[in-house]
Amino acid sequence: MLDELSYNVVNDPMRIYRAKRDFARKRVTDKYSILGFISSGTYGRVYKAESKIDRVVHAIKKFKPDKEGDIVTYTGISQSAIREIALNREISHENVVALNEVILEDKSIYMVFEYAEHDFLQVIHHHSQTLRSPITPTVLKSLTYQLLNGLLYLHNAHIIHRDLKPANILITSSGVVKIGDLGLARLTYQPLQPLFAGDKVVVTIWYRAPELLLGAKHYNKAVDIWAVGCVMAELASLRPIFKGEEAKLDSKKNVPFQKDQLLKIFEVLGTPDERDWPGLKDLPEYQNMKRLDYSDVEHSYQNRLAEWCQSRIRPHQGGDLLRQLFIYDPDRRLTAYEALQHKWFQEEPLPSKNVFQSVPANQIPPHRRITHDEAPSMMPVPAANSQAQAQIAQVQAQAAAHLSQQLMGSHPLSQQSGRAGSVASFASLSGGTAAGGSGHPRKKARMG
Repeated sequence: MLDELSYNVVNDPMRIYRAKRDFARKRVTDKYSILGFISSGTYGRVYKAESKIDRVVHAIKKFKPDKEGDIVTYTGISQSAIREIALNREISHENVVALNEVILEDKSIYMVFEYAEHDFLQVIHHHSQTLRSPITPTVLKSLTYQLLNGLLYLHNAHIIHRDLKPANILITSSGVVKIGDLGLARLTYQPLQPLFAGDKVVVTIWYRAPELLLGAKHYNKAVDIWAVGCVMAELASLRPIFKGEEAKLDSKKNVPFQKDQLLKIFEVLGTPDERDWPGLKDLPEYQNMKRLDYSDVEHSYQNRLAEWCQSRIRPHQGGDLLRQLFIYDPDRRLTAYEALQHKWFQEEPLPSKNVFQSVPANQIPPHRRITHDEAPSMMPVPAANSQAQAQIAQVQAQAAAHLSQQLMGSHPLSQQSGRAGSVASFASLSGGTAAGGSGHPRKKARMG
């Protein structure tokens, strides 16, 4: 049996073709030196890497293989990866993270992005935990302006991001804001499927627009504008403005009514009025909203946003911008273009191209922390050892060596140790021991 297997491996034309193709293809570790692990999320892990050609630093996202039970089963490329690759290949803007290349290797996908040293969440933590002081109005204005500028580009390209949050908005060391992570993004111009199809739940709960919380199946770019308002408010107060508890999907994957999150919104913005939001009564969760327990208030919550802004966002125009980003009716909510024209951005101090321009050097957040803790997880998991499997592996190794000699002969590359058929891993380069991952739950939810 083993002799037959060895014969088939060596003489199969398709195996010879694939071996030749794989031999010629550059692997990730041929082109990049892996410097360390950055973060992990729903779809994979992100690493910091340096190009071996020009020494430029990049971020490499490796997508996890799909799983069926406890066994890793290669079922193809995930929907998220396809969208992210397709959209990133077609866009280019100073305030959107650039995709440099995509590498397919050993049934894994690697997306190589430009690297950014900071993100909004890190800036928030730096001010709340280390400096213990609010973000200055100049920096707040610059961060918000550049975020809206990148979002305007995406919206003009008919792209809804659908997952804007501090962990997904990056900042380079030169102070340029970059919108990242388009894994949930969708085209809105003649989409192949309705936006609701395949993605019943979008946007991390604290940044989710009220129309989504009330079950809207048809929505538009205004969901991103609401998320910008939540991010701006969090930058101003150093904590989420609507920090609700998320009700999880049930066993049948039905989307639950997000009572707590809606109440957190109503406590600040008041209860929505059908006169101000004509489509409110047509939303699927409208009756559940009407039955909400308003605690000790007689009828409904009152709008307290002006009071909330008083000690957090100055001058008045900043609070007015936030008010218009938080309009309940999505058709009346500001667009990205209208927001950029707001008077707040025309007042001194004006927003700057370098968000750190006015920040003393000793108050700029440290660069993104990298670790080696999770790097060993990149190592291939060995199959359960048995005598038969060991014999098969030995035959395959002999066949691979024979193929290598057939294909390369005296080629100089064939002399490189382990080049043909080698399976390099990030772990072998970065070292470290297996341990728990990094950070904040919002960082864990998806990747920045």
